[in-house]
Amino acid sequence: MDNEPPLEVKVWGEFACFTRPEFGVERVSYEVMTPSAARGVLEAIFWKPEFRWLVREIEVLRPIRHFSILRNEMNSLQSDRSARGWEANGGGYYADDDRAQRHTLCLRDVAYVIRADIALKPHSTDNPAKYRDQFRRRVKRGQCFNQPYLGTREFSAFFGPTDGGEQAIDVTDDLGLMLFDVDFEPDEKGRVSYAGHGSQGRTIVKANAQPKFFQARLAKGVMKVPREMYEGGRA
Repeated sequence: MDNEPPLEVKVWGEFACFTRPEFGVERVSYEVMTPSAARGVLEAIFWKPEFRWLVREIEVLRPIRHFSILRNEMNSLQSDRSARGWEANGGGYYADDDRAQRHTLCLRDVAYVIRADIALKPHSTDNPAKYRDQFRRRVKRGQCFNQPYLGTREFSAFFGPTDGGEQAIDVTDDLGLMLFDVDFEPDEKGRVSYAGHGSQGRTIVKANAQPKFFQARLAKGVMKVPREMYEGGRA
C-alpha cells in the first residue's frame, strides 16, 4: 500500500463532538477529529468485510471554534428487552422522569480532509485497486450506507471529493493524548468484537475492550496518525 497515494475525502458539518473519554458525565470534544471518528465516516461511505481502513492523517480546514450547549438526556439505556417488560407489566416509559441536563462543549463549523489506506484482510483475494475505485465513485456520487456523523449521530457530516484547493489552517500545537481506537480482546471462546454495515445490519460480539491512545500533534493544520498504532492490534 505504500506505493499508492492515500484515498481522500472531504467532510464537513455545522457541529461536531469527538468526546474525550476522561470526562465521565459532561461531554468535552477533542480539538480535532479522532482517527476512530474518521474511520466511522469512511465505513459509513464504503465498507466491506474484505478490508479495513487505516487512517493516515487528518487535515483541518477551518479554525477550531468551540460551542457550548445544554441538552436534556435520558439516564437509562433503552432496549427491546425493557420495552417488552413494560408491555408485559401493562406499564410504560415516561421520559420526563428519566431526564438530566448535561453540558456539551462541542466544535462548530468544522471541515476536514481524511486521508486513509485500504488494508486487505487475509481472506481477501481481490486487488485493492477494486475497492479504491469503488470508494472514489461512491464519494463522487455522494453514496453512503448510512449518514456519516461527526462524533455523535445528531451532528451529521456531509462529504465529497477534494478539489485540490483545500488549505489547512496554519496552526501547530501539541494536542496531548488522543484516543486512537478501541482494541477488542478475544473472549473465552476466541471471538472478537465485529461491527459492520452489512445487509443484515450491525452485529456485535461481546469482548473485552481496551482503549488505545497516542500522542497527537497538529503540524500546520495536519494531524498524522503514527503507523505503529496499526501494528500488533486489531484497531
